[in-house]
Amino acid sequence: MSAEFESRLAELEARVAELERRDAPQQLEAAPSTGGMVAYQGDVHLHGTVRWDIGYSPDAIVELPVPSASEVLAALGHPVRLQIVRILLRGPANAADLHATVGVGSSGQIYHHLKTLSSANIVEQHGRGDYRIAAKRVVPLLVSMLAAADIAGDLGT
Repeated sequence: MSAEFESRLAELEARVAELERRDAPQQLEAAPSTGGMVAYQGDVHLHGTVRWDIGYSPDAIVELPVPSASEVLAALGHPVRLQIVRILLRGPANAADLHATVGVGSSGQIYHHLKTLSSANIVEQHGRGDYRIAAKRVVPLLVSMLAAADIAGDLGT
């Protein structure tokens, strides 16, 4: 390998490491705990590699802000929006493809659902008309979907 190539590779690796450090979830300062820990982690390879490891005390979780959590849960609570998320977890898609796959009445309805998902920081627009799930949202969304299936009794355990 040339020295220039090695230098560029080292620079890119340093930039990636910095981005991963900045995007890592930040732990909240928790009040003294009454005990226990709730945690989740993931090493997901859907459209890129995402690694995640986070844990909080039950007391800290109960004290998290209600408005933002309820906005995310409400956004995920609509069947069409959940279908959109499931599609985008596999990779980016444009509104026309989402409309064709999800099968709602009009393209305007797809944009309405995408706006709700974007407002809740679940989906982001990338370029002209392409939508995706940000890498740092992949594992939390999968965990949310898994937890919902567990609550619903759909896991068979």
